[in-house]
Amino acid sequence: MSALSVRRAEIKNRAAIFAALGDETRLSLIGTLSGGEPQSISRLAQGSQLTRQAITKHLRVLEGAGMVHSIRAGRESLFELRPKPLKDAQAYLERVSGQWDDALARLKSFVEK
Repeated sequence: MSALSVRRAEIKNRAAIFAALGDETRLSLIGTLSGGEPQSISRLAQGSQLTRQAITKHLRVLEGAGMVHSIRAGRESLFELRPKPLKDAQAYLERVSGQWDDALARLKSFVEK
């Protein structure tokens, strides 16, 4: 795979993560799952006005972005957080933030001269 192909794949993966996190229900599900214990769809739907089917749809989007995965436990599917994509997104944002800090420092230096 060429460097350009790898870069495009990385961008596509990041876009899927940020798109998935752009929904308040999915962001809430990530928060709930960050407790570390796998959760059933029924349990994730408790206290929500959403149906189990709607919760499932949101979980599948998160699963497609690699942030959660499901495991079978009898008749239930349990979902748990996969933190690596979130850590990768955090590292990306830190890198972009650093680039902005550098650009602003150069601008400040230029303006003050």
